[in-house]
Amino acid sequence: MSDVPARPALTTRLVVLLAVGSGLSVASNYYVQPLLPDLADEFGVGSSVMGLLVTVSQVGFVAGLALLVPLGDLVERRRLLTAVTALTAAGLALMAVAPSLAVLFPAAALVGVTSVAAQIFVALAADLARPEQRGKAVGTVMGGLLVGVLSARTVAGLVAEVAGWRAVYAIAALSMLVLAAVSRRDLPPVEPSARTSYPSLLASVLTLYREEPVLRRRGLYGALGFASFSTLWTSIAFLLDDAYGYNEAQVGLFGLLGVAGAVAAQFAGRLADAGWARVSTLGFLVTLAVSWGVLAGGERSLPALVVGVVLLDLAVQGAHISNQSEVYRLRPEARSRLTTAYMCVNFTGGVVGSATSAAVYGTGGWSAVCAVGAGSAALALVLWLTEARWPLRRMRHET
Repeated sequence: MSDVPARPALTTRLVVLLAVGSGLSVASNYYVQPLLPDLADEFGVGSSVMGLLVTVSQVGFVAGLALLVPLGDLVERRRLLTAVTALTAAGLALMAVAPSLAVLFPAAALVGVTSVAAQIFVALAADLARPEQRGKAVGTVMGGLLVGVLSARTVAGLVAEVAGWRAVYAIAALSMLVLAAVSRRDLPPVEPSARTSYPSLLASVLTLYREEPVLRRRGLYGALGFASFSTLWTSIAFLLDDAYGYNEAQVGLFGLLGVAGAVAAQFAGRLADAGWARVSTLGFLVTLAVSWGVLAGGERSLPALVVGVVLLDLAVQGAHISNQSEVYRLRPEARSRLTTAYMCVNFTGGVVGSATSAAVYGTGGWSAVCAVGAGSAALALVLWLTEARWPLRRMRHET
């Protein structure tokens, strides 16, 4: 008879809580995107400087992935999620009252670091799900995460238009406090899977990355996809302000176009469960490349911009779920560390994409932004093609 306690069942109610928790956590990093022009005006800086606020948040997120997410294998998950979501609430409250950029930027970094709770929720779903349900469970919780991204932009824009940008962060801080309390009350206790020191735990992330070629390859796909995603969403608020004269509410509503990404998450999860992750990844990467061709006309054509955003979000989120589904199959006892290894590479791509987008929009405009995004998509396709040749070579050798 085993001494290892059984894992709690992944009920529908628990999946909903994990999805909502993931969505609220990740939303903390995305409220800023439709607010960038308003923030630039209030603090008296240009688009290039204010665009770096997105980069700072993403650098913080990468740090959180590296330092906090692995703790999910070492610390009881309910306690960890309660603490991290409470810290996110504190960072959002600081942003709400920030009198200067000297306060705003460090507060955004704190929010970035602690909003990795979103990925701890996803890893917990993968851990609790039965193997045949894992893709669906991850897809559902990731769907909640994507709804959080979409609603963050929309809610931020609408609230800012009515009550100002500070109200956005005040409401967000209160929401995260409620989430911390609900997580403490309703999440099941899950014993850690690792029995080691914290430094050894962090070192084992590098070992996983070195030993698992699937993790390395999927991490690169994710990084290039998220670079495209960040390239678009860092500069689109400035484009909509400059080319179309949109206010914060209108820019925020534009985020609803990304609902295709939430749909793609469900679809990609089911394809992964059926064994079609590699083929579906190609379809999503081709769609990503096509989206940038459509977006190139977005400076003069609003319909082109709308269609391009829909295609890009569908492609990026679909590929992301395919990537995560494959990564979570590798080491069941190390899912938090697998999340860290995959998402650190993923968000490094996002940091590069957002920083590059902010810089090139200020110097080369929307056409330069589209060139950067298209380059990321093209490189991802080249990598997929090099992967696709290996099975053919092996088959020929064996025959």
